[in-house]
Amino acid sequence: MNPLMSAEQAVLGAVLLDPEQLTHLEWLAAGHFYRPVHQALFDALRKLRNDGHPALSTDGPLPLSWVTDAVGEAGQHVRGLTAAYAHTLIQACPRIEHAPVYGRMVLEGAIHRTVAQHAIRLHQAARADAAQGEVEGALRTADVLTGVLTDLARRWGTDPRPVPPTAAPSATTDLPPAHTGPVAEDERFLLAVLTEQPKAMDEVVAWLRPGDFADPTHGQLYRCLGALHHRGEPIDRITLLWEAQRRGLLADGTLSSEQLTAVCEGMVPGSADWFGQRVMRSSVTRTAAASARAIRTLAQDEVLGPGRLINHALHALGPLDEVRARWATANNSLAPKPPTSTPPAGEPPPARVKAARARSTPHLGASPTAPASRLPTPSAIRPPSRGHP
Repeated sequence: MNPLMSAEQAVLGAVLLDPEQLTHLEWLAAGHFYRPVHQALFDALRKLRNDGHPALSTDGPLPLSWVTDAVGEAGQHVRGLTAAYAHTLIQACPRIEHAPVYGRMVLEGAIHRTVAQHAIRLHQAARADAAQGEVEGALRTADVLTGVLTDLARRWGTDPRPVPPTAAPSATTDLPPAHTGPVAEDERFLLAVLTEQPKAMDEVVAWLRPGDFADPTHGQLYRCLGALHHRGEPIDRITLLWEAQRRGLLADGTLSSEQLTAVCEGMVPGSADWFGQRVMRSSVTRTAAASARAIRTLAQDEVLGPGRLINHALHALGPLDEVRARWATANNSLAPKPPTSTPPAGEPPPARVKAARARSTPHLGASPTAPASRLPTPSAIRPPSRGHP
């Protein structure tokens, strides 16, 4: 059994032995558990506590009804849970007073799973938008991911802030090749329009960047056009070839005069702004897919702590935020702000989130361990003959 499953069993075993441990686990939710049976049991234990179960008001040994009623309540929502498995959970808890630490381990696993799941959704949305020539789905999904990361940071007890990882993860996107398809065609048409209509650079120069081109060669040609435009020099196929030569693009094989001629001769009537927006739209979905892949890679790193994972994931969304802002400029609209995550009703105040980083050392003034007289006797928790899941 891996450490995460052991932690899930241990935290439930601690609460079955000592209901008071729930007061140290207010920041932990049932959805943070991986196994559905554990989710149902944690929900049941919290419900019994909130409903004022009689076991909480007795002064003697903890009644067996605390365990049996929890199993009965959870059994209404999940199959396969037996009293025998509850006994297994109790045996899986080494130290009752370590329940907050076990809970922190459960939360850590939940953070990695949640970030990975939302990264997959972002990648799927980016691929769907790329196929349909849209961006709205990817941008909405990115907003949801930002809100989730902010909420997870609050639960973990850290400040969400973008921090670059030591080694940048791969930025592959699994999108169609850059040199084929309608995206490459739009890029060639745009470059042809800009070469034949130099004043058209004013329509796109404020928001279109070389990195927005899927084909690196096209991006380099746009960089050359931008340099000529910035210096106020004439723009045509000859000056463009000259600028490419000055930048070493011909010498290093990045570009050939035949490739440039083919681009320039592909002139078609059209608007630079219209073609530029199509190139920009492709850049948004491509950047979203790259960010999603990078975040998923981070989430799969078990060595990465939750705080660092959250901050690295926010950093990975930075390029998408930058492209998104320029996309909004191209469309003369304001970039929407990501939704602000607010604590749902009934959530503990932020001051209690620090319990997520609790250590096994008991808190002063607290009573983390249950009195011996409150613990169920071995005979009280003797399992029946049935097996457990």
